[in-house]
Amino acid sequence: MTNSLKKQTQGEVMNIPPGIDRREAADGTITYRVRIRIKGKKPVSKTFKNLTLAKRWKRAKEAQIENGLYLSYAEAEQHTLAEAITRYEQQVLPLKSRDGRNVARHLQRWKKELGHIKLSHLNPSEIAAIRDRLLTESIQNGKLRSNTTVTRYLASLSHVLSLAVREWQWMNENPCLKVKKPKVSAGRKRFLSKEELPRLLTSCKISKNKDLYLIVIIALTTGARLGEILSLKHGDVDFENRFFNFRDTKNGEDRTVPIAEVVLQLLKARTPNTSIFLFPSKANPSLPCCIRSAWETAVKRANILDFNFHDLRHTTGSYLAMESVSLREIAEILGHKTMQMTRRYSHIAQEHNRKSVSKLEIILNQADS
Repeated sequence: MTNSLKKQTQGEVMNIPPGIDRREAADGTITYRVRIRIKGKKPVSKTFKNLTLAKRWKRAKEAQIENGLYLSYAEAEQHTLAEAITRYEQQVLPLKSRDGRNVARHLQRWKKELGHIKLSHLNPSEIAAIRDRLLTESIQNGKLRSNTTVTRYLASLSHVLSLAVREWQWMNENPCLKVKKPKVSAGRKRFLSKEELPRLLTSCKISKNKDLYLIVIIALTTGARLGEILSLKHGDVDFENRFFNFRDTKNGEDRTVPIAEVVLQLLKARTPNTSIFLFPSKANPSLPCCIRSAWETAVKRANILDFNFHDLRHTTGSYLAMESVSLREIAEILGHKTMQMTRRYSHIAQEHNRKSVSKLEIILNQADS
């Protein structure tokens, strides 16, 4: 080593601040390791090939410590995404009474794809890459996974990361919030026409499943989801005040809906059962019944195309809109947490009002002629 190089090296060593170690490998390669110690936490270190970069990183982290931000960074260096998901599965997922199985499936995919990554290194581009992969995968009969389903995958991951930021203090920010969600369609707007409705009800009346007709009538008069109806227990039916109490609904809140007179009479005419469920399974009365086969047969027999049970809910909303019921009242009956979902019925109300005005115009013209 020349004298000038020795002087340069000695000068460099003199300029190394505390907390940075200069290392020289057997092949002469020089690296600089920064170690930051925080009371009660494991030391965090990072190695650089350049002293200037090492100093810059050290200054930045020290500034974060002063601002109270570095504790999360230190935690993020110690924990992987898999650890965060596991904690969520143990502490949060058991409390999710609805949709828990779907969330668990989503999280297993994220754990498989990105679980090895430290939270400090998890970035939006990696999440977006998995989003794109989910969108292009075939799931059944060559059908691609829907945008709505992929959005739910992102929502499941985002909830884990949000808790890691807010409550666990494992991260400074949630990178999932920077990932663009796939565009979701406005949703189906299929509902029964005035000609289809009587055909369906007649078909349900002659079904071998004696509960099908009543279940469909409840769906049409309350706008309830199938799962909400089948989850009804005897204690959820208030005969005195004529209310259904739908508990643990999709939006996480209980909902009370009036019982229509036709439903009340059908309920009173039923043979009592000893199960806790209003509509128990014949095979296992401790569980609610399944009407899938009976429903599909009834729809086919009624010659109604492209119609599923959830469309009964849209039928309720659409018919209420036609009767000029306000969107706020429709939202309360259907249990919408926000008005966004309810607004799909506004165009139906406008079109129905337009037709009513047209009929009135015809009557006036006839009277004036």
